[in-house]
Amino acid sequence: MNQNHTNDLISLELALEKLLSQTQIMTQTEIIPLTDSAQRVIAADLISPINVPPFDNSAMDGYGLNFAHWDGKTPMPVAGKSFAGSPMQGKITAGSCVRIMTGAPIPEGVDTVVMQESTKQTEQGIIFTESFKKGSNVRKAGEDISQGSPVFPAGTLLSTAQLPLIASLGISDITVYRRLKVAVFSTGDELQAVGQPLADGQIYDTNRFAVSLMLEKLNCEVLDFGVIPDSPEKLKQTFIEADSQADLVISSGGVSVGEADYTKQILDELGQIGFWKLAIKPGKPFAFGKLSSAWFCGLPGNPVSAALTFYQLVQPLIARLNGHSQWRAPIRFKVPTITPLKKSIGRLDFQRGVLSTNEQGQLQVATTGHQGSHIFSSFSQANCFIVLERERGHVAGGEMVEVEMFNYLLKSE
Repeated sequence: MNQNHTNDLISLELALEKLLSQTQIMTQTEIIPLTDSAQRVIAADLISPINVPPFDNSAMDGYGLNFAHWDGKTPMPVAGKSFAGSPMQGKITAGSCVRIMTGAPIPEGVDTVVMQESTKQTEQGIIFTESFKKGSNVRKAGEDISQGSPVFPAGTLLSTAQLPLIASLGISDITVYRRLKVAVFSTGDELQAVGQPLADGQIYDTNRFAVSLMLEKLNCEVLDFGVIPDSPEKLKQTFIEADSQADLVISSGGVSVGEADYTKQILDELGQIGFWKLAIKPGKPFAFGKLSSAWFCGLPGNPVSAALTFYQLVQPLIARLNGHSQWRAPIRFKVPTITPLKKSIGRLDFQRGVLSTNEQGQLQVATTGHQGSHIFSSFSQANCFIVLERERGHVAGGEMVEVEMFNYLLKSE
């Protein structure tokens, strides 16, 4: 592609900057049970109400003693037992030890635990067969988390890594940002709902289905407006209804330059367009703007283009609106390609690839094959994007290329 044909296209980086700088975190919050909070974003710093662990406890099955009472050779009689859930009562007597199990509270007077593999039982008491240090195998109260300390900042997405820890603090309800309401519809007379027979010239509407699946993974509330025919009046009415119900409106198709592409025209009437055409491939016709109430993203009609622009632009936008301040784009790194790659100069190119290791354990990447914007099967074969620079042309096998691994939105496993 000649550079002159891409001068009016904005870069992905600039598009992201415009998109994120113009949008704000939703401020509405709600208190929900912790058990229902997976994939929600906390709206206030989480402070620990207790110490974790709540008391000094043993890290091993063994014997507890006061280090100052051990002379290094004399057997120590067992003065009692301390088990998890059944602690020893009272203070240990001088010169004696206590049988203690993992997780059991440390009795008064005990400051050291010796694991049972380093002990020997005799009629006179316990002999310690290996040297040890004062304080060994004692987990102190608050060693993991101290009472009053911050646990997670506002903006943290709650998942398997966070929820069990919060539960260990005894917290049963949590303040989160409310779920983002996203209206979704596709445009075009050629589209037919999945499950319905195709008429001449029709294709199935896979974009709305794919977008809805990704929105559900992002824990959004999806408002499905279906397929809207190529009618300016019906499309305008749909925009008005969606704007009144949603925080974000996502359409698919109708943002190109065809005679029946009315989306841009209607957006000019109902709101403001922030940008329209991107210097990326696939996905050049992508619109972002603001309706009277809701934000708007117009995805291209081609399936791969729609999925790619959602992944690269709508995903960080939703993280921004949801208050997910710790969201980060997938890491990119360079590896050699083992297959040649076709590319025209002028746009940042996201090709679908398969990252693997060779017999020497070194990373390498290969193309999935034909990269047409209608070949959605490439996503099911791929595990990464091969990201080729805007000014780069064809790539020969063996050259280094940048790779971006799919995150959970696109992973097939």
